[in-house]
Amino acid sequence: MGQINDYKPGMIVYGRVSGLKPYGAFVAFSDGVSGLIHISELSNGFVKNVANFVNVNDYIMVKVIDVDYEHRQLRLSFKALHQNGRKVRRKTHFEGLPKDEIGFKSLAKALPEWIKGERSNVES
Repeated sequence: MGQINDYKPGMIVYGRVSGLKPYGAFVAFSDGVSGLIHISELSNGFVKNVANFVNVNDYIMVKVIDVDYEHRQLRLSFKALHQNGRKVRRKTHFEGLPKDEIGFKSLAKALPEWIKGERSNVES
């Protein structure tokens, strides 16, 4: 049997996906310790199918979130090490927008012209 006491939260570990369930993926380590990547720890975005992220017999890097020393099991995170999901898409979506031309500064700059235009419409 492996040494569960060697594992600490925050560690980065390398293991083999040993099983998939609708709620997550099980990972086995060479020292006999195992852990679970809950479906919520696979991605920042919605996960419909665990197999879209990992498959049985894949070797993956994961981060230890918590250690259950009594049951000799680890709680693991895949998303902590692998960029995916909504955060990445949002970042790239807004990358191309001009920074100076949107927001309250541009509205404040245009406001005097709009007011001037409305005054001329009312006076006519």
